[in-house]
Amino acid sequence: MTTAVAKKKVPANSNRKLEFKANDHVVYPTHGVGKITKVEEQEVAGHKLEVFVITFEKDKMTLRVPTAKAKAIGMRKLSSPDVVSSALNTLKGRARIKRTMWSRRAQEYEAKINSGDLVSIAEVVRDLHRASGQPEQSYSERQLYEAALARMARELAAVERIDEPSAVKRVEGALLKKAA
Repeated sequence: MTTAVAKKKVPANSNRKLEFKANDHVVYPTHGVGKITKVEEQEVAGHKLEVFVITFEKDKMTLRVPTAKAKAIGMRKLSSPDVVSSALNTLKGRARIKRTMWSRRAQEYEAKINSGDLVSIAEVVRDLHRASGQPEQSYSERQLYEAALARMARELAAVERIDEPSAVKRVEGALLKKAA
């Protein structure tokens, strides 16, 4: 019985199909959109480990993610056009701001941004957006808003193959449509 299990495990590891490959754009939940530059094998603590090498151009950062853990940590492909349009529609809805303390709401917003889910990020952008006639944002509100806006714009730019400033304009355009 144990030999059958051992035989099953070996082919599963060596011949498994990787979900991501070099030059794919992926979303890493806590960092946003990055590009897999290569898949390489490294030796860590005496063990051979296959890793995705992901670069985040905007942050000037390189991340190495074990291929076996990529799915478990929430790494995913770019959103489909359907998810993008759903996120843009979310921006047009009414802001749902809970009447809880700001510190609690800020934690929830931060969790939504770091979830990597485009629709959740759109909810943060929608909830923290301030139109010209509304009261000024606090520093922490503005920081969270800008982080969510940048994260959403990067994914939108990668999905639609446009530059980031155009993606920001597109997001802000959707936000203004709700005000009209």
